[in-house]
Amino acid sequence: MAAARSALASAGRAANEAVSFVVFMLLDVVEVLLCVVYKVADYMLEGAWRPCYCSSSSSSGAAAASGKIVVSERGGSKVVSMLSSTKLHLEDISDTLYTRPSVLAGAASATRSPSTRRGGVRAPQPAASATTATVTVHSAIVQMLRGKIGVDGDGGKQHKPYPSPRWSDCHCANCNPADAGRLFVHVEAPTDGAATEEDVLFIHGFISSSGFWTETVLPNVSTEARARRRLFAVDLLGFGRSPKPADSLYTLREHVEMIERSVIERHGVKSFHIVAHSLGSILALALAVKYPAAVRSLTLVAPPYFPVPRGEVGTQYVLRTVAPRRVWPAIAFGASVACWYEHLSRTVSIVLCKHHRLWELAFRVFTLYR
Repeated sequence: MAAARSALASAGRAANEAVSFVVFMLLDVVEVLLCVVYKVADYMLEGAWRPCYCSSSSSSGAAAASGKIVVSERGGSKVVSMLSSTKLHLEDISDTLYTRPSVLAGAASATRSPSTRRGGVRAPQPAASATTATVTVHSAIVQMLRGKIGVDGDGGKQHKPYPSPRWSDCHCANCNPADAGRLFVHVEAPTDGAATEEDVLFIHGFISSSGFWTETVLPNVSTEARARRRLFAVDLLGFGRSPKPADSLYTLREHVEMIERSVIERHGVKSFHIVAHSLGSILALALAVKYPAAVRSLTLVAPPYFPVPRGEVGTQYVLRTVAPRRVWPAIAFGASVACWYEHLSRTVSIVLCKHHRLWELAFRVFTLYR
C-alpha cells in the first residue's frame, strides 16, 4: 500500500511538472504579446509608453550618468544620485525585478554549470579598468528615475511627467489621496484626553491594508488597553488609501521613510511596539534596526523566512521558492503569475483593482450586505 501511494505521488508530481511546463510556456508567449499591446495602449492613451522590466537590457554607469542620474561608488556602496538631494542605493533594488527568465530559458540554464547559470552563482567577471565604471543599471530603472526627476536622457531635456493615476488605474478618491506625501494612518487614541503610556504600530502584509487590523484585531482590544495606548494602523505605500506614485520603485527604504514621515514624525512617536504581518514583518525588522532604542517589542505574524542554501543567489532562490511556476497548488499558480509576469499581473490588476468598487458591491449583494 505504501509503495502504491508513493508511486501515485510520484506520478502526480510528474504530471504537475509536465502540465506546468506547457502552461507557463504559453504564459511566456502571452506575456510577450501583452508587452506589445500595453506599449501601444500606453502610447495612444498617455502619449508615451512606460519602461518595463521584461527586457534584459541594461545601461552602464556612464550611460546612467546622463540626464542628471549619476552612478557612483561610495564606501563600498553603489549609489544612484538623482539631482543633489535624493539617493537610491542599487542594493535597494532586487534583481528579481528584472531577472525573470522564461520557462525555456530557465530550463536551458538548469543544464549549465552551477557557476554559470542565471539563478545560481554568477560566473567570474573580468577585472574592471580603473577608469571605467563597472556598475550596470537596468534600462527600465534608468527611465523610471528620469521620469521621477522630470529629466530626459537627451541633453538634460525636460521629461514629461508620467501621469498618475494611469489609464489602467482606478481613479476613485480612496485610491488617489489628496496628500501624496504621507500614508493613510488609522489612529485610535484615548478619548478622555489622558496621557498615553505606549504607542503600538500595526503593519499589514502583501495585498492587504490597514483593514487587516481595524476589522479584526483593534475592535477586540480591551477598554483598559485602549485607555493608555495609541494604536496606529497604516496603509503601506501603494496599498489601500495611501499614495500609489507612478514613479516609485517601492523599495524597502521608501516604505520605511514613508512610515517615519507619516507616523513617527507626524505623531511625535518616541518609543513604540510593532505588530506586523507577512511583508510587514520585513518592514518591522528594518524599523527595529534603524530605531533599536525606540522599538520596545516586535510581534511578527507569519514572517517570510527562507533559509538560502550555500551557493545560491538569495533573491532568485526565494523567487523560485515563493513562485515555483506550478499549476498546483492553486496558491502557487497565483503567486507565480504575480511574481513572474509583469504584464499579466497588470491585466489582473485592471480586472480586479481598477473595478474594485464593482467587486465590492457584488460581494455585498452576495453576502446580503453583511
